[in-house]
Amino acid sequence: MGFVTQILPYLQIILSVILVTAILLQQTSAGVGGALGGSDSSGFHHTRRGFEKFLFYLSIICGILFALFALLSIIIKSS
Repeated sequence: MGFVTQILPYLQIILSVILVTAILLQQTSAGVGGALGGSDSSGFHHTRRGFEKFLFYLSIICGILFALFALLSIIIKSS
């Protein structure tokens, strides 16, 4: 358990950097109208392909892992 408590903060830092980078690299099609509640592309369906799909799945996986590591960190500190 000592090894996990030593490496867990570093894993969380690495995951957070990857998560922020993956989210910032994703393209968004929302303009000013989308930010204010309107929709610029009301009838347009967009499918993710290639690198955009990889970034989408990477951000989901990193988000889930980050949440699990944070929960594990809380459980370790309370016991």
